[in-house]
Amino acid sequence: MDTHNVSSIPEYMQYLLTLKQNLRNAESCKGQHPKDRKSRDQLVLRFMLQLMMRSDLANVRRDEVRTNLRTTFVPLPYSPCLNSLLDLAKVMINDLLLETHHRGKFLVLRSVTPPTRMNAIMAVVEDEDGDAILLQLYYQEEEDERAAKEILGEGTIVIVKEPYLKLMSDGEYGIRVDHLSDIIFLPRYDGRVPKCWKLGLAERTASVNTWKTKGNGYFKECNYHAAIEQTKRFDAALSDLESVSIAPKPAEKVLFRKAQALSSLQRYRECCEVLKFLRMDYPNNMEAKGELSRAINRLLEQESGKYKFKQLHAEAFKLCPPHLDHATYVGPVTVKDSGSRGRGLFTTKAVKAGDLLLCEKAFAHAFADDTTAASRQKLDLTLLINPGTDTVTIGGRAELIQLIVQKLYRNPSLMPVITDLHHGSYMPAGVSEVDGTAVVDTFLVERIISLNVFGCPLSSHQIYLRDIEEEVTQKTNAEEAGKKFYSCGIWPMASYINHCCYCNAQRSFIGDMMVVRATQDLEPNTEITFWYHTPVANGYDERQKRFQHWGFKCDCAMCKDEQTTKKSVSAKRNRLGVDFKKHFHPITAASIAKIESIIAAIADTYSQPASKVPRLCLWAPQLVLTELYVRRKQPAKVIDSALAVLAALGYVIEGGSLPRTVGTPMVIKQWGLLEDSLVECWLHLCKAYRLVAPDLEKQAEQYARITYKIVVGEDETFDETFRNVLK
Repeated sequence: MDTHNVSSIPEYMQYLLTLKQNLRNAESCKGQHPKDRKSRDQLVLRFMLQLMMRSDLANVRRDEVRTNLRTTFVPLPYSPCLNSLLDLAKVMINDLLLETHHRGKFLVLRSVTPPTRMNAIMAVVEDEDGDAILLQLYYQEEEDERAAKEILGEGTIVIVKEPYLKLMSDGEYGIRVDHLSDIIFLPRYDGRVPKCWKLGLAERTASVNTWKTKGNGYFKECNYHAAIEQTKRFDAALSDLESVSIAPKPAEKVLFRKAQALSSLQRYRECCEVLKFLRMDYPNNMEAKGELSRAINRLLEQESGKYKFKQLHAEAFKLCPPHLDHATYVGPVTVKDSGSRGRGLFTTKAVKAGDLLLCEKAFAHAFADDTTAASRQKLDLTLLINPGTDTVTIGGRAELIQLIVQKLYRNPSLMPVITDLHHGSYMPAGVSEVDGTAVVDTFLVERIISLNVFGCPLSSHQIYLRDIEEEVTQKTNAEEAGKKFYSCGIWPMASYINHCCYCNAQRSFIGDMMVVRATQDLEPNTEITFWYHTPVANGYDERQKRFQHWGFKCDCAMCKDEQTTKKSVSAKRNRLGVDFKKHFHPITAASIAKIESIIAAIADTYSQPASKVPRLCLWAPQLVLTELYVRRKQPAKVIDSALAVLAALGYVIEGGSLPRTVGTPMVIKQWGLLEDSLVECWLHLCKAYRLVAPDLEKQAEQYARITYKIVVGEDETFDETFRNVLK
């Protein structure tokens, strides 16, 4: 949803077609022995030359290029190894066959070059016979050269379970590893290391001392949080600490580490209890005092939904990536069965328009934004090609796969949070652990991401401010309605919200926090819905095509009406829309009269009442006309036109029209389809009422504030944003 999908652009479609041809070429070699395989020395020389060339190119372009676009692809899915290493038989590089998953086999390899990192960590490796090949490890840790050297530095010894030999696009051969549990890293003193590669006693002792020093460094000056964050293995940390933390007086370090691990898993109530115990037994620990205050604030957010949204904005623009230290709040909603729609999110009590339903921190968030905070660093984007689904996207999708795979691998307790999400027809492996190691099916994660990912801006408030600066005529451009973003993430609870064009909720973003608010007054047990794609006027067929990815057709009131609308009527609306745009230069009384007549003609093409079926072709032109009346200082016409905008979107409003009886309140009897531009519409009413119906000004302002809160997620910035308007 809202990710930067470029599958329909010819330039990128060519990448997809070329890749699919390469895959067909590779498939034709399946089961064959590699031909003309290079010697160890040839492979090492070629790899080192490429390494130097990439390094030189990176140095030249470091200050010149702000955007780095890489290309990677999702191979055809294959299962991780589900067998214990004890049940596998050893093979050598010379035994491998092309395009084959060698089930029931394993390789022991040693890297003979430094690693490089592109889309994968790569190095030339050898077996005991001295045969060599390129090894590609995908979805490993953070993408930097330091991590690459620590993972696959020269001399690293690994076991590859059920190796997969590939014919690569450049005609060379390589072993590709997509599942983290399919690779086992061996210290040189491990009994499985071939004798010819074992360390001597002195080297072995040095290695132990090195790790001891490094481990002690993690805890220097009580820096437990950094130590835990270094590995992000919170499950393991809690397991290790459980036995020692039940002593009559657990050690200070033990309690602090436990609290940090609980906090990282967002188990804030338990975290607070541990920190309170720590404060009682070790009152001089000032760091624990600060951590307790932080944990209490997170618990308040988690249980009450009370956030300081201005603070969230400040943090989002300061941090890069904008991963905020805040908790998830699940409001009056619950996951329930939704019939043919699978599972959905439903209200547990009555809510009002603007009420907070959900404020969720992303399970994982890949930041790739070319504005504000991102301008401080190079923008790294990935062109992710999926030949299985014929899709091409630009942005953080590839990084998101890596982030989630790593998080689940390190913390298996979190597995159900992701694997319980919709994954279509993909069949999971059904095995969660082998040889004491978590099994994470990378392709299941990729499939879940493809069906549940949200594209997102750094800040919906920032996007809103940008949009209101655009020319008014752009509001009538249907193409501008759909926003696409490079950054993306997975918000598990929000993923249960089903689509409806005529939706009753809206999402917004602040950093890696998603805010979901009701756009209508809702009864208990009402299913929450929002857009997967913004509905475009007269776009029924195209809209339904987009939904094929999720395997459904939208049958909302608007889609049903468009489906039954004659093509001649749709064509007439399109002609009127084109004609409408011709009358803005110059703006005269005659041109405004023409615009009014065109809007009336568009309204005449609809047969259903707007209170039941919002009129997508009507509201935007009507809003443009409203703004023309504002410029010409005609408050009575502003009021009539602004109310007509709201009516076109399904709003039913009493007490706002002229003439009226002073003292009669204005009431929204039915909230309609919410569009971002309605904030401006309400503000136009606010200013017009100030002149001709002062008692309604504050009511219009209040409705503007509620609408703004829905659009950007909060109303703390409302007064600052519209300071000049509200004077």
